[in-house]
Amino acid sequence: MAETVIMVTGGSGLVGHGIQLALEEDKKPNEKWIFLSSKDADLRDREATKLLFEKYNPTHVIHLAAVIKALSNNMEDNCKLLRVNCQINDVVLDLCKEYKVQKVVSCLSTCIFPDKITYPIDETLIYNGSPHSSNYGYSFAKRMVDVMNHVYNDQYGCHFTSVIPCNIFGPHDNFSLTEGNVMPGLIHKAYLAKRDDQPFVICGTGKPLRQFIYSVDLGRLIIWVLREYPEIKPIILAADEKDEISIRDATELVIKAFGYKGKIVHDVSKSDGQFRKTASIAKLRKYLPDFKFTPTKQAIEETVDWFRKNYETAKK
Repeated sequence: MAETVIMVTGGSGLVGHGIQLALEEDKKPNEKWIFLSSKDADLRDREATKLLFEKYNPTHVIHLAAVIKALSNNMEDNCKLLRVNCQINDVVLDLCKEYKVQKVVSCLSTCIFPDKITYPIDETLIYNGSPHSSNYGYSFAKRMVDVMNHVYNDQYGCHFTSVIPCNIFGPHDNFSLTEGNVMPGLIHKAYLAKRDDQPFVICGTGKPLRQFIYSVDLGRLIIWVLREYPEIKPIILAADEKDEISIRDATELVIKAFGYKGKIVHDVSKSDGQFRKTASIAKLRKYLPDFKFTPTKQAIEETVDWFRKNYETAKK
């Protein structure tokens, strides 16, 4: 059987590590996986990136690499984030065409969906309006990946597709209190509250609802998309809608995992943000009706355990 060589751009981040953890239980003998980081090449540089294709000769590519910043910086750097991400995507996808890569799976974001939209969102609604103005540069760059997938397929027959994950968390996340997402931020706050014997402060009321996906589950699903998913159109990867939980409930699971017994304070001077961002996974369930997601409680406990053990070196 011919060897399948899978090159993963941005492979040193949260999702790349999720794929690596998933492969520990599901690696095929004919597959060779190569996880790249920003140290391997500047993906905006076509010649430097071309050397990677010549070195590894990938048959498949999972494209995770992107430049993203905290919300405040997104608002200040919309132009830069649009240009840099479009450059990366243009170089990577065009070289995949040039080197006759059999399949590419790119990772998008739910930020590509319109700001004004009905819930639950699904894959048919991407172009029904503009993304939120706060990060439209990054959002439109990600949307363009879907456009590129279709034009490369139409003109050259390339099998380029993409996934749209919801709120991801897990080992190797960005646990920054200012730049991280909801779950890693809660985990870092709880760690500090217990260590310093301080109150745990929740921004807002804790009532907003969020759909989370454990990075290892996302890794399993991306591997399935690479091996089996037949469409060019993107697919949402998220936990079931029934497993959507409030920020308050997520906080309770985090503090129980830490054994924190201190005071919880709601800082209602801070905005709750969007109340819900529910995504439909009807399309995913059509393909994988029996896929079992890791229970949220277990996933949080495993992430907390990893953060405790790796606090000094974790991204924060």
